[in-house]
Amino acid sequence: MDYDIRISGGTIIDGTGEAGVEGDIGIKDGRVAAMGDAPGQAATEIDAGGMVVAPGFVDIHTHYDAQIMWDPMLSFSPWHGVTTCVIGNCGFGVAPTRPEHQEIIMRTLEKVEAMSYEALIEGTGEWPFESFPEYLDFIDRGPKAINVGVLLGHTPLRLYEMGPASLERLATPDETASMRRMVLEAMEAGAIGFSTSQSSVHIGYKGLPVPSRKADVAEIYELASALGEADKGVIQITVGRTPWFKEFEQMARDTGRNVSWTAMLTGMEGPDGHREHLRRSIEILENGAAVYPQVACRPLQTEFQFKSPFSLERIPFFQPVSAADTTGKTLIYQDPEFRRKFREAMAEDSMVDGEVPPLRRSFRQIVIADCPSRPELEERGLVDAALELGIDPTDLALDLALETDLEARFRMPLLNDDEDAVEELLRDPHTVLGLSDAGAHASQMYDTCFATHLLGHWVRERQALSLEYAVWMLTARPAEVFGITDRGTLGLGLPADVVVFDPKTVGAGPPVRTYDLPAGADRLISHATGIEAVIVNGTVIRRQNKDVVDASGSLPGKLLRFGKAA
Repeated sequence: MDYDIRISGGTIIDGTGEAGVEGDIGIKDGRVAAMGDAPGQAATEIDAGGMVVAPGFVDIHTHYDAQIMWDPMLSFSPWHGVTTCVIGNCGFGVAPTRPEHQEIIMRTLEKVEAMSYEALIEGTGEWPFESFPEYLDFIDRGPKAINVGVLLGHTPLRLYEMGPASLERLATPDETASMRRMVLEAMEAGAIGFSTSQSSVHIGYKGLPVPSRKADVAEIYELASALGEADKGVIQITVGRTPWFKEFEQMARDTGRNVSWTAMLTGMEGPDGHREHLRRSIEILENGAAVYPQVACRPLQTEFQFKSPFSLERIPFFQPVSAADTTGKTLIYQDPEFRRKFREAMAEDSMVDGEVPPLRRSFRQIVIADCPSRPELEERGLVDAALELGIDPTDLALDLALETDLEARFRMPLLNDDEDAVEELLRDPHTVLGLSDAGAHASQMYDTCFATHLLGHWVRERQALSLEYAVWMLTARPAEVFGITDRGTLGLGLPADVVVFDPKTVGAGPPVRTYDLPAGADRLISHATGIEAVIVNGTVIRRQNKDVVDASGSLPGKLLRFGKAA
């Protein structure tokens, strides 16, 4: 046979931003062997008439660090055309980790990334690694449906070096030097970069700030400098509401490495705050410093329960809630003084300062998503329902939570819900598309479907982006920013990561709650429409929205050491 696979009659959009052209693609031995014309015989034929043939999508912001230990399909990213992902974002990860610190790591992932602790226990089992290079080797030899690049996270690094003290204090010079050596070791082993977080929402084990938040700027600079010495990798930083523009620029100049920060979202600093953030970002890039803000194409919204009120834990008087078990949370929610503070903070005319004001608008848009005790209230706005019942919205929310043993769910928009403002960020070529958070917040969010949402909503429905530009945003652009050198475009001799989709029907379906995680834990998923085929390294892994490979068998994904397959 001339080809293992031939994709015929589609519009080829190669990821570079150039206009699509009609033609065929021939794939042989995992690579693109013909493009434009592909005469000859093929073992597998895919008719792409009326469809787009594009590079597989690249998701630079996921949290599959633990999930990859039990789910080699890395679901549900491939459902939406993703063929390459980056794990280890926001300073989190599972390596390096000493055996005695595994519980802290899992409890941190439980608190910060809303992963089920029971699922983590059952799914990960015995960890066959301790150091970061051992973790890379574990991923390399293990099955995976898609390609994976790995960031070294600051939180497990700090915990490994300092133990529980990493949750409490600055590192000593000796500890910092030791961590820097481990960063160099990680880069030499094939890490795609280094990540850290200083975001105030990242509250972890026992309600304490995650270890990376106890680091000062000097420590972060010192660890990042190892990437400059190695001349490899991207620096990913999560900072929360106020970007570190000066620090980002200096770090990029001093190290010579790309810096990508999370995230530039609308509504973070008032209705027009994104414009100032964008202006500063453009200015830095045009002055020659490689600093790239990550943007999101979906509203940042969450379904939460008061047993894990991630979105509200920024409020100072919620800090005891973060540290309490279920019984303790119940007692707090019954406390009249706590309720008084909650009412006052969320009142429409409240003058409370600090972290509360950005949340007040979101809180007043809450929808009661699931309430077994009063199903008649489901899909009702919390404020409207409370008005009908003659009580304060905060009291209604807490009452419903208590009535259901904290199982009631509430859907709340947080940020990025002003579509005109989001369009400004998506259309600007100085940004990079990220923040799917795939693998994290599984029971609360389903932004893993970002790629099909971009193509369905922003390209077809809103007509804000051209197909060529959107494909570039999903492929070559994130690959370039994160130093992924052999993915993101279609071309002769390149690895055959390909997605075939119907531009007339591609999109993301509504959220569906399933209970398919280890220990029966739940998650929100979204099924794609219009994805005809997903191909990874020349192997078809999905056809017509169904897996066509055996998760327990040989899978085509590769570990991307230094940003490329070995």
